[in-house]
Amino acid sequence: MTTTMPTQARAAVFFDGDCAFCRRSIALLQRLDWCRRLVYVNSRDPSNPLLAAPVMAQAPLLEEMHVLTPDGTRLYHGFGALRWLAWRLPPLWLIAPFLYIPGIPALGQRLYLWVARRRFRIVPCHGGVCTIQRKETSRTRP
Repeated sequence: MTTTMPTQARAAVFFDGDCAFCRRSIALLQRLDWCRRLVYVNSRDPSNPLLAAPVMAQAPLLEEMHVLTPDGTRLYHGFGALRWLAWRLPPLWLIAPFLYIPGIPALGQRLYLWVARRRFRIVPCHGGVCTIQRKETSRTRP
């Protein structure tokens, strides 16, 4: 008997739940999601079964927002995720076509990454709650 991951009816938006800026962004997405097409997943919650999906294996979930499509086969990140969301959120339908103008995707991704890297300064965190855990290097200091 084989076990397959059940397909979800809605797309999943993965975000850093320890990041104040990310939580505010998700609150805005929830207000724009009039049709309730999205579910919101804290990437730091290891108990969520969506995080075990094979497509999620190497995704840098704490560095960028990610969107897993309802069929569970495509994973978008950063500006690409925002473009995908723009078609599904009625208040953004008018701007969605402009996100495909030549040059906009590259500029949008650069701007997205610039904001993502500075998100802890944009919305400050208190008590060190909003820090990204860096991977330890194997170097030893003299």
